[in-house]
Amino acid sequence: MPPTDAHADPVTGPAPRAGTGAEDTLDPPGTQELLAVPAEEIPGAPSTPSTPSTPSRPSPSDVFGAPGAPVTENAAGISELLDRPAAWQPAATPAGVFQLVPVRLGRDLAVISRWMNDPAVAAFWELAGAETVTAEHLRSQLDGDGRSLPCLGVLSGTPMSYWEIYRADLDPLARHYSARSHDIGIHLLIGEINNRGRGVGAMLLRAASDLVLDNRPLCTRVLAEPDLRNTPSVAAFLGAGFRFSAEVELPDKRAALMIRDRVHRAQL
Repeated sequence: MPPTDAHADPVTGPAPRAGTGAEDTLDPPGTQELLAVPAEEIPGAPSTPSTPSTPSRPSPSDVFGAPGAPVTENAAGISELLDRPAAWQPAATPAGVFQLVPVRLGRDLAVISRWMNDPAVAAFWELAGAETVTAEHLRSQLDGDGRSLPCLGVLSGTPMSYWEIYRADLDPLARHYSARSHDIGIHLLIGEINNRGRGVGAMLLRAASDLVLDNRPLCTRVLAEPDLRNTPSVAAFLGAGFRFSAEVELPDKRAALMIRDRVHRAQL
């Protein structure tokens, strides 16, 4: 089961949920190296066609799978259970254009593993160690049935955060609260130190939850469960229009159930 917290600004993140490892939102080491995703690999990004017939936007199989290789629904970012996140259009934010780009293991493992090895992140996600540790965590989702999808958060063309978008109503979390059909949960980890502590987390949480609500008509709410001790994470959710719903006793932590309702999104 994927992590649960979505801290977005300073310090540390969440404690892991049972069965998946980590659970909060966090930020990585002080290293400034960035992994740039070529524009042609970001759905919806401008491209320069070589011929008039070249499509301006590559298909998920072209972008996220090697030619001729079998591409699972989740690996291609076209999970039917999540209404095909790979096709979601970018969102405009005050900090630039933001997009969720489904993870491709060969392209993204090194940078995600580096983020997971930040001591502050590792305290909550518990995925520090060799790249194989992170790879196993990612594969469990990529090779699954599509109920959870790992994504890079790309801001103005640069990967700077890691996300997991998952069906909360189909997750073990559903045993701990009154789940509704099509509830969506999110986990967030902010990767680079220069993106922390400036309100970026709250801004991205709002953008990501808007993407979910805009593209999933059957979803009435987006939720997360940061560790109650993670004050920055809870504050980021509140700043993003989520409301505190309840304290939830999970196997590995006492969590704040944070909910953003579709019916109130314009007011919060």
